[in-house]
Amino acid sequence: MAAEAHTEQHPRATPENWMFPPEEGWTWDQVKELDVPFDWELVDGKIVVRGVTSWWHDQVRDRLYLSLALAKRPPYAVNTERWTQFDDNNAPKPDFIVYDRTGLDIRTLDCTPVACVALAIEVVSPGSRGMDRFHKPAMYAEAGIAHYWRVERGENDVPEVHQFWRDEDSGVFVPRPDRPVHTDKLTTIVPFPVDIDLRNLLEE
Repeated sequence: MAAEAHTEQHPRATPENWMFPPEEGWTWDQVKELDVPFDWELVDGKIVVRGVTSWWHDQVRDRLYLSLALAKRPPYAVNTERWTQFDDNNAPKPDFIVYDRTGLDIRTLDCTPVACVALAIEVVSPGSRGMDRFHKPAMYAEAGIAHYWRVERGENDVPEVHQFWRDEDSGVFVPRPDRPVHTDKLTTIVPFPVDIDLRNLLEE
């Protein structure tokens, strides 16, 4: 009887009920086994469907991920399309992250702990402009992530990388003062040195 009461108090998200969260919102433990035919993330206790992306978005995301993975230095690793757990009710899925893998058994993790994340990156698509420009940066900054890159579709489709760092006094992301927007080339030392020709990200 006690087990049945426990189940009712803490229901699991299913393909039938995921749109109807409990009053206090879904928790990660309630949704992590959800099996539905679409990509999703957990934001403020609600399951948010991730929209279909364009060829440009996927090409830039995948090539930029590969460039960062090749450039990474210990203790950092790079992961793409992976849930990052902020708290019980928030597990967003950035396009990719750079994180400190020290002490992590990455083979057993459902989510990357937010405390390990050094950089979150979002590639903007038509269906994600509001989330990537406003909502997600606010979430990431509030969670304590030190750096955020927003990748926009620039002139002639060449990606532009908008680079932000978290201001400790205000707790929000602000543009990097030395070079807030990277066009043609992405050159930075944060969180490790990279020098990427952004035009090459579009090559077949």
